[in-house]
Amino acid sequence: MIILGLVLLLAGILLGFPLLTTIGVVLLVAGAVLMVLGSTGRAVGGRSHYY
Repeated sequence: MIILGLVLLLAGILLGFPLLTTIGVVLLVAGAVLMVLGSTGRAVGGRSHYY
């Protein structure tokens, strides 16, 4: 999720398409939050790891 967010963010910036940039930022932040919660041992949505 983090990698996809980063790719969409860069594509949105390079192509000048603001919708891709917005989606990329949202996915990047959501992936980072899930990674932090998973690394602390807290199960999110019934899953203990999000890879």
